[in-house]
Amino acid sequence: MNEASGSGARERILAAAVERIASDGIDDMRIARVAMQAGVSTSLVHYHFDTREALLAEALEYSYELAADVRLGDGESDASNHVERLAGLVDQFLPYPGHLERDWILWVELWLRTVRHPELRPTAVRLYGRMHDWLAEAIAAGIEAGAFSEGADPDRVADRLMALADGYGVRVLIGELDIGHARREVWAGLAHELGLSEEPPPRPAERAAVS
Repeated sequence: MNEASGSGARERILAAAVERIASDGIDDMRIARVAMQAGVSTSLVHYHFDTREALLAEALEYSYELAADVRLGDGESDASNHVERLAGLVDQFLPYPGHLERDWILWVELWLRTVRHPELRPTAVRLYGRMHDWLAEAIAAGIEAGAFSEGADPDRVADRLMALADGYGVRVLIGELDIGHARREVWAGLAHELGLSEEPPPRPAERAAVS
């Protein structure tokens, strides 16, 4: 089996690109460093990705898919409790230490890059659209189950959640705001429209500590 057809080579390249973007930034990401981290040749990277911009776009989509797997998996376990599920979604949209913080760094890099490079804008628009649809579906399910106010508009609430999380998340990422405070403020911004208490449910780790 040659290097180009080896199973997992493309995924290793994407995973390495995600790590390099998070550590070096998009502008300083180098194909040679990606290849070294992935354990492949630079020619193989070029074999799979015609341009550096193509690698960047697919790496960001790859990161989103990994994050979505985690988010959807977490959400499904609490599907019967829509309030707790919504709180879990809020948590997934904030830069908690670990993979969520890394994903946030990638998002900030994407925002900056799309301002200067219009060819990346369709990627950003597509990813935002998918996040919006995912959130709106979860909110609509809560409305249908009677957990949220019947008059709430899932699309508007999803847009508001994303905007609040983006705004507060940046402040957390730069160290200007505590993430617990950000979580409470994002929740409070949704609570009135959904007919919920302004105090969010405790996070799973907090519930476990109490029990």
